[in-house]
Amino acid sequence: MARITRPTDYRPLSCAACTDGAGLGFDFSMAFQPIVDTLNGEVFSQEALARGLQNESAAEVFTHVNESNLYRFDQACRVKAIKLAAELGVSTHLNVNFMPNAVYRPELCIRTTLDAAQTYGFPIDRIVFEITEGEYVADVAHLRAIVTDYQQRGFQVALDDFGAGHSGLNWLADLMPDLVKLDMCLIRDIDRDKTRRIICKGVVQVCRELGMGVIAEGVETRDELLCLQDIDVHLFQGYYLAKPSFEGLAEINPAIQL
Repeated sequence: MARITRPTDYRPLSCAACTDGAGLGFDFSMAFQPIVDTLNGEVFSQEALARGLQNESAAEVFTHVNESNLYRFDQACRVKAIKLAAELGVSTHLNVNFMPNAVYRPELCIRTTLDAAQTYGFPIDRIVFEITEGEYVADVAHLRAIVTDYQQRGFQVALDDFGAGHSGLNWLADLMPDLVKLDMCLIRDIDRDKTRRIICKGVVQVCRELGMGVIAEGVETRDELLCLQDIDVHLFQGYYLAKPSFEGLAEINPAIQL
């Protein structure tokens, strides 16, 4: 998806306009799924996930997103996530997905996020922006400028879906994210797949030496979790731990000892 280049599309939006979905032509809400730290025995973060007003899937929501409203949708996602997280009393980090192709100039596009954090009293150093590898980015230098700007302002940045998208290890060197999320395609049946185990172990070691945290997403079984713990992963997300909760915070699987 190409970046929108019309400067008028990038006017800073008010928190109220974003919350109400102004200019989108549709409205949506959020579900939250926890990222659990099994080493410290606590929830590390809550990831905000787009949902329809009746809890329709993210895929359904994205059928309404196009080039003309991409920027407003990206801004609305940020504000809705921050507002609802504050209302729910989230005291952990908050992971918010963002679309690099919706960011024209980072110093302008971040204003609405900063206003939302101040308005709803959510500390910016607990906000983690997730870059999805699923979105093709032609201008990596532009993306690096976005990441640098966000990190300098106190936000953290995570590389989502690592191992399943358009990029690879070169993005670790080019972007230097704070966190890397191993995609579920690498996680699935890792306890029975030597190849996946070796690959994940190598990625974890590289990330550790670069000072990056590692999150295993899409964990669905106890054996997958135990195998990943054996290769020094302690941040987990997936149905085995908790499913997303629509406009609420999920209960952690009681089998997970926190």
